[in-house]
Amino acid sequence: MFSEVYDVIVVGGGHAGCEAAAAAANMGSRTLLVTMNLQTIGQMSCNPAMGGIAKGQIIREIDALGGYCGLVTDRSAIQFKMLNKSKGPAMWSPRSQNDRMRFAEQWRLSLEKTNNLDFYQEMVTKLLVEKERVTGVETSLGIQIKAKSVVLTNGTFLNGLIHIGEKNFGGGRAGERAATGLTHQLEQYGFESGRMKTGTPPRVDGRSLNYSKMIPQPGDEKPGRFSYLPTPPLSEQRDCHMTYTSPLVHDQLREGFERSPMFNGRIQSIGPRYCPSIEDKINRFSDKERHQIFVEPEGWDTVEVYVNGFSTSLPEDVQYKALRSVEGFENVKFFRPGYAIEYDYFPPTQLKHTLETKLIENLYFAGQINGTTGYEEAGAQGLMAGVNAHLKLQEQDPFVLRRDEAYIGVLIDDLITKGTEEPYRMFTSRAEYRTLLRQDNADLRLTEKSHKLGLASGERLRLVKEKKRQSGALVGFFKKTSFLPKEINPILGALGSKEVSQGDKLVRVFSRPKVKMEHMLQVQSVAEYVKEQNLGQEVLEQAEIQVKYAGYIEKEKANADKLQRLENIRIPEDFDYMKLSSLSMEAREKLSDIRPATISQASRISGVSPSDISVLLVFLGR
Repeated sequence: MFSEVYDVIVVGGGHAGCEAAAAAANMGSRTLLVTMNLQTIGQMSCNPAMGGIAKGQIIREIDALGGYCGLVTDRSAIQFKMLNKSKGPAMWSPRSQNDRMRFAEQWRLSLEKTNNLDFYQEMVTKLLVEKERVTGVETSLGIQIKAKSVVLTNGTFLNGLIHIGEKNFGGGRAGERAATGLTHQLEQYGFESGRMKTGTPPRVDGRSLNYSKMIPQPGDEKPGRFSYLPTPPLSEQRDCHMTYTSPLVHDQLREGFERSPMFNGRIQSIGPRYCPSIEDKINRFSDKERHQIFVEPEGWDTVEVYVNGFSTSLPEDVQYKALRSVEGFENVKFFRPGYAIEYDYFPPTQLKHTLETKLIENLYFAGQINGTTGYEEAGAQGLMAGVNAHLKLQEQDPFVLRRDEAYIGVLIDDLITKGTEEPYRMFTSRAEYRTLLRQDNADLRLTEKSHKLGLASGERLRLVKEKKRQSGALVGFFKKTSFLPKEINPILGALGSKEVSQGDKLVRVFSRPKVKMEHMLQVQSVAEYVKEQNLGQEVLEQAEIQVKYAGYIEKEKANADKLQRLENIRIPEDFDYMKLSSLSMEAREKLSDIRPATISQASRISGVSPSDISVLLVFLGR
């Protein structure tokens, strides 16, 4: 049935699997995507939204590298919002609400248009391994499919167990069966596994809600987009809404605590700290009288609504009773109750920076199998696993992003260096160089690197070069062009900023905190230049950031250069840490387990002290 040997087999058609398959295929590898249900490729298992704090930056990085999720998101968006606009640009984070059905459809259509990519619907139950090297997969029907490398992106399906109150049943998602067999086999090869938990709220009928009692949450007046390619911006948007729980709701929820799998010991695995269930919130924050609930439409035409902030595994009757006491939900009708799901994962310290496993050659893990949570985190890992699977087969150098180059670099380094005992989610605070890693410059940071690999298209490279040229020229214009006091003082006066008595270069005024690009466009010379050069919003934004945050950016670049010196000091793969008696015992054990590639990575391992690093540097002749 499968006579050819594939270069790459990707197991699982979620966000990680889709990006992995697209990346490997687009780079020229013969790729097969095997998934249990071809109708749910790219499915949004939880909320119908993409991006958010730090996550939006990741999507823009995936897009800049030539991944698909930015394009898919733009083509299926129903609302767009830039979060944190009141803060500095390092914190700006794009977020969109999406049409759940169109999102999955766009993924399917995009993958079907991708050359070198085949599809097969079935469950993978076993890996084929010879001499500690993966050689393919075996399905539940006993079909063996040969491959030079395999990427596992099993999400929540590995021995997935769904909990609703005192009931539980096997499943990887509501209405879909769990995947079995792989965990047991991998454990036999020496892999360590664990269990994690996540949850999802009820889905309800929007026709049964009273939106007049809720607070509308519209999108941006001028909606942006995720992709750096010219996808059309939204001309119309759908509102979300916000409401709150109350002490009455909390009391009604508490009535079900004794039947809750979280509190009666049935669920022992750890859930996401930053996305707790409603029962967890009212238990941990018992002093809070109310919690926000965001009411998110699932698409343009469907009446299904996602109740964000009400994730729960309480019995369905308790969920229903409590939700009816929420303002605007008095007559609510359920489409399906919320549930918790437990699933297997593999601590990511068992991986290399390429996401290849240390124990089995040419086997890669990406997504929730590595202990992460979130569509964006999964997609980023999938793309990097797909890229590196291809590169290794071509005997080319691996593609690894540093912590000062991308949030993707921070994500993967955190996972394999520190590991995680709870579902890992990205935040801006995890990145030491977030002023460098902004959502507006992901293309400037990454597209050229990706184009050299053969992933990002020539069109992407052309656009990024033009953006770089235009924004650089505009910054130069502000630095060399002078103004007269009479044309700038009315603008400064209106802003409550100190007026000037003599002319100077435009950059001096533009650098002031209150002065923005919209004010500078009131200066005739600036307006004429922008019109003459036909500069778009992205270029204006880029120039503004470069002018106003130049000091911060230069400082972070200097810090990143210091880090780079340690990144360049590599540690041999077979280095015997146990022979260094000067190292603490904890450091020897941790270093032997993680096997860092560089001194810089070694310094980030918990339990490895600065004095341990000094010993290593001496031993390595530095």
